Amino acid sequence: MTNNVQNELPENYEELKKAANRTSSWRVRFDAVEELGQHKHSKVIDVLTTRMTKDPVFKIQEAAYRQLKAFGEDVTAPKQTKFDIIKGTSKILLRIKKSLPADHTFEEFKEKFKKMRLDVYDAYEGEKGADFEKWLETEWASLLKK
Repeated sequence: MTNNVQNELPENYEELKKAANRTSSWRVRFDAVEELGQHKHSKVIDVLTTRMTKDPVFKIQEAAYRQLKAFGEDVTAPKQTKFDIIKGTSKILLRIKKSLPADHTFEEFKEKFKKMRLDVYDAYEGEKGADFEKWLETEWASLLKK
């Protein structure tokens, strides 16, 4: 197996750094982490370490960990959280629910959530994957009882 890792900063490092920190899209962050992983450099290691320890989406934490491990860095595998990946999510969802008419639909709730808090919406979409829709509908239904 050949190692394609380069020991220099990529030409588009600043763009990749911004992409790796873009809160509105876990996919953009994931792709940036993957691309940064092709360049072993102290600045890249810093960005990947931040994504591994601070990203709300476990997939991105894992990808950053994998890249750092491939660089030979002494890192500990991230652990998946069992609770809200973003603190205060239930309060955010309740606020959105209260901003809608009493007879609003799940689709209206989902759209407003996406508009008001794309960062939170996107993080959960990335974390939950195929179960996102079901998870959000369950959260919404439990809010209707409050």
